Amino acid sequence: MRESSRDPVSVVEVDVKPCYREEESAPDEQRFVFSYTITIHNPTAHSIQLLARYWKITQGTGKVQEVRGKGVVGKQPLIGPGQSFRYTSRAVLESPVGVMEGAYTCIDTSSQRAFDVPIAPFRLAGPNQVH
Repeated sequence: MRESSRDPVSVVEVDVKPCYREEESAPDEQRFVFSYTITIHNPTAHSIQLLARYWKITQGTGKVQEVRGKGVVGKQPLIGPGQSFRYTSRAVLESPVGVMEGAYTCIDTSSQRAFDVPIAPFRLAGPNQVH
């Protein structure tokens, strides 16, 4: 199979590194701050552009929040063939544990075809949390 014929949905890679931000959190006030650094890698032969994001945040209490918006961190990055885009953002929870998952809506700039890139669930956990 030629690289250019690969389906971008199945090959665009998303790597997530979550981190508890103790200095910004206030557990006595039910405020738990997490940062997460995401790297999106485009191994296809075409440029892709990230247009929108969707997040589903499930807190340890069971509360679910959904977030939709244009781009990420105020940008709609164009990611060239073989290139990556990395950004860091934050989530504020009311409990010391939670799970985030979601998807990016992208477009293949060559075919103008839109597609979603799933973001696998990842865990947010404060210190000493084994949940």
